[in-house]
Amino acid sequence: MKRCLNWWDLTWFGLGSVIGAGIFVLTGQEAHDHAGPAIVLSYVASGLSAMLSVLCYTEFAIEIPVAGGSFAYLRVELGDFAAFITAGNVLLENIIGSAAVARAWTSYFAILLNRPSDSLRIHTNLKEGYNLLDPIAVAVLAIASSIAMASTRKTSLLNWIASAVNTVVILFVIAAGLAYAETANLKPFLPFGAKGVFQAAAIVYFAYPGFDSIATMAEETKNPSRDIPLGLLGSMSIITVIYCLMALSLSMMQKYTDIDPDAAYSVAFQSVGMKWAKYLVAVGALKGMTTVLLVGALSQARYTAHIARAHMIPPWFALVHPKTGTPINATLLITICSAFIALFSSLDVLASLLSLSMLFIFMMMAVALLVRRYYVRGVTPRANLLKLVVLLLLIIASSMATSAYWGMSSNGWIGYTVTVPLWFLGTLGISVALPQQRTPKVWGVPLVPWLPSLSIATNLFLMGSLGADAFIRFGVCTAVMLVYYFFFGLHATYDMARAIDARINEGH
Repeated sequence: MKRCLNWWDLTWFGLGSVIGAGIFVLTGQEAHDHAGPAIVLSYVASGLSAMLSVLCYTEFAIEIPVAGGSFAYLRVELGDFAAFITAGNVLLENIIGSAAVARAWTSYFAILLNRPSDSLRIHTNLKEGYNLLDPIAVAVLAIASSIAMASTRKTSLLNWIASAVNTVVILFVIAAGLAYAETANLKPFLPFGAKGVFQAAAIVYFAYPGFDSIATMAEETKNPSRDIPLGLLGSMSIITVIYCLMALSLSMMQKYTDIDPDAAYSVAFQSVGMKWAKYLVAVGALKGMTTVLLVGALSQARYTAHIARAHMIPPWFALVHPKTGTPINATLLITICSAFIALFSSLDVLASLLSLSMLFIFMMMAVALLVRRYYVRGVTPRANLLKLVVLLLLIIASSMATSAYWGMSSNGWIGYTVTVPLWFLGTLGISVALPQQRTPKVWGVPLVPWLPSLSIATNLFLMGSLGADAFIRFGVCTAVMLVYYFFFGLHATYDMARAIDARINEGH
C-alpha cells in the first residue's frame, strides 16, 4: 500500500475514529442507568485501561509495521490459532462497531429534524431489540465505504476537516455545559455504587476503539518509528481528557435521573433553555460519527486484507485495487455485513458485545507483548519457557478470579486478599525469574512486565463487569469462529504453508 501518512494524519485519524457514537450516545445511557454523575470515573477507568493497551499496540506497530494490526502481531507471537480467534473478534468488532455507529447516526439525524430518535426507523413485529429496521444506517455505511475505497489520502483530508469541525463543537459543549453547571446535580455522586461505575466503564469502552485503527495504518505511514507513537499516544491522551470533561459537563448540567438515554446532550441543552444548541450538538455528533465510519472503513478493510493474506479467509479479499491503492474487496465484505446487522439490531444489543470483544483483543495483546519480550524461539531455554507459561496462566487466572469475585460478591473483600497477591506474585515472578530475550530497537513499553500485566488484569476486570447476555452472544460468535477455523481456516493456512515450502525447495 502507498506510504502517504504522517503523525499529524494519524493523530487526527485517532480523534476521528474515536469521538463519535460512544461519547454522544453511551454517556447519557450509562449515566442514567448505571453510574449517575460518577460516569466521569467510568471514563477515567476505561481511559486508563485503554492507555495501557495503547502502549502495547505502539511497541508492536513500530516493531512490526504492517497493515494487520493485532492479528499480525498475535500471529507472530502466539501462532495461528490465537491469531485466528483474535482475527474473528477483530472482524466481529469491526462489523458490530460500524453497525452501532450507523444506528446512532440515524438517531441524531432524527433529532436534527426535530423528531423522536426512533421516528426514521421502520417498526416491525420482530423480537425486541431487533424490531426497528434502519435503512438510513445502511445508506450511511455505503456512502462512507465508497469514499474510503476511492483514496486513503482523500479520506484523510476529509477526516481532518470533519474532525476539526467536530472538535470545535466539542469545545462548545464543554464550555457551555460548564457555564450552566449546577453542583447540586452531582449529588448523590455514586447512586449505583462502585459496581455501577465499572459496569458503565465496561460499556463506554465502546468509545475507545480508535487507536486500534491507527495501528492498522502502519504499512501506509511514512516513518512508523516516529509517527505511530506520536499519533497513538497523542490522540489517546487528548481523547481521554475530552471524554472526562464532556461527561462532567453533562452530569452538572442535568440531574442523572433526567438525562435522556438516546440524545443526552441535545436534550440537556434544551432543558437549560438553549434550544438552538441541541441542533449544533446534533450536527457535531453526526460529523463525529461520520468520521468514525470513514476511518473505520479504512482500518477494517486493512485488517480484513491482512487476514486474507494469511488465507484464513479467501485470499480474494486481500486484493488491492491498482488505481486506488485500497483493498476494495475487503471493504465491501465488512460493509455488507455491517449493513445487514445495522438494519435490524439496536444500539444497546451491539454495544455490550462490542465492548466484550474489544476487551478480549486488548487482553490478548498484553499477553503477546509479554511473550515477545521473554521468549524467542530457538534461543529461550525450555525451562524458562515453562516458567513463562505457568506465570502467565497465574496472572490470567488470578485476574479472572478477581473479576468473578467482584461480579458475585456485593460487598465482600476477603477474596481479594487471595486473588490480588496471586496476580502480584505472578508478575513479580516474570520480573525476577526470567531475563528479557528481546529489547525494542526504537521504543518500548516501560515497566515491563508490570504494565502489560496490569493491562491483562484491567481488561479482564472490565469484561467481568458486563452482563450475562453479552457473554452468551460472545460465546455463540466464538463457537461459530471455531467451527469455521477447524473445517476451513486451518486447512487453508496449512495448504498455503505447504505451498510456500514447496516453492522454497524448488528454488534450492
